[in-house]
Amino acid sequence: MNRSFALLLLTANATFADDWPQWLGPNRDGHWKETGIAAKFPKGGPKKEWSVPISGGYSGPAVANGKVYVTDYQASEGERGNTFNGQSKRKGKERLLCLDAKSGKELWKHEYDCPYQVSYNSGPRCTPTVADGKVYTLGAMGDLHALDAEKGTLIWSKDFKKDYNAKTPIWGFTGHPLVYKDTVACLVGGDSLLVAFDKNTGKEVWKSLTTPGAGRAGYCPPTLIEAGGTKQIVVWQPEKLVSVNADDGKRLWDVELKTYSDMSIMGPQKHGDYLFVGGIGFYCIVLKLDKTKPAVEEVWRGKKETGVYPVNMTPIIEDGIIYGVDQPGVLRGVNLETGKRLWWSQKAITGKDDEQEEKKINSGTAFLVKNGDRYFIFSETGHLIIAKLSPKGYEEIDRAKLLDTTNEAFGRPVAWSHPAFANQCIFARNDKEIVCYSLAE
Repeated sequence: MNRSFALLLLTANATFADDWPQWLGPNRDGHWKETGIAAKFPKGGPKKEWSVPISGGYSGPAVANGKVYVTDYQASEGERGNTFNGQSKRKGKERLLCLDAKSGKELWKHEYDCPYQVSYNSGPRCTPTVADGKVYTLGAMGDLHALDAEKGTLIWSKDFKKDYNAKTPIWGFTGHPLVYKDTVACLVGGDSLLVAFDKNTGKEVWKSLTTPGAGRAGYCPPTLIEAGGTKQIVVWQPEKLVSVNADDGKRLWDVELKTYSDMSIMGPQKHGDYLFVGGIGFYCIVLKLDKTKPAVEEVWRGKKETGVYPVNMTPIIEDGIIYGVDQPGVLRGVNLETGKRLWWSQKAITGKDDEQEEKKINSGTAFLVKNGDRYFIFSETGHLIIAKLSPKGYEEIDRAKLLDTTNEAFGRPVAWSHPAFANQCIFARNDKEIVCYSLAE
């Protein structure tokens, strides 16, 4: 056989591998493009490759260049406090652990003292962001660190409370750092809602969107989109959805979108010429993006009988359909252009459909990732589900229990952390361990 032809054939049949270097994957859109993934789980569930003890946290892992990065909180004093409207004090250390992706062996760790005063105080919220040889972490109390991704040495750091007069939100800082060109943009609050730092030195490049009151930044991750010929960073603050120029922070447009208890959480999602964002309290909106300039036009706003209102997850939009978990704990399919609800199912959250939709799970959570024509759904029950989602409904293919539910919400046990998908594996964590399971066919 001709050598060149043989090489071409080998390349065509090779599986496609991809890292998961930040929240929601390479493009922050929940799409996992690896091939060679199992259609169903083997008997007894997927193979566990390794398990490593860790401490508390809601932050998902990041996987890049053969390494896993995950943050946690090693408490030394105080109890876990999961109250809705109060902040609980704890003492301890926030940590960033770097593990070998194949074995789970600890390669290095970075830790620092970090007294907590937040509600749901198990640990950090933000997934590490890995880019260009560095890893960026943002802790629950507003500590931003840039470290060498290979060695773990600290390069620079910021304290949002001290440096920007930011007040820690009730549920902590949650805006996953966004790397764009030579900057890392973060939701800060206090003097400025959004700040871009030089990713190599930590020097402030620009700041934008002065908030009306300290601490009212909300919880939305800075989201990069391109529309109207302009790279934009979109942030949902508690009263407005705002876009700024990604290069200089100049405000481009804003649309009123109030929230319940400042809970602007999900990352805005762009699909074609449309932009969707929504959250608890029947607040959601779809905007049409102008093709010629940075501007938007309102298409529809949510009402009680329309739309979807996610709490802890960011929906995926596919072929004009929004797939997201609603506040009551039901997975919905919703028409993007009209807001019409097409179907609902609780199976991805509770494992079964109740006879009446009124039987609801408060803030029920499941995290969606799309691979090929299927979705991998990590439920708050610790199950990984393979399912097909379409305008017609939810079709479950398989499920397996991966993790125990070590946290608590509204009186029920939960696992609230978005997993990572890379190396034909899933990397998931709770408050006691991080695990790696093979999903290879």
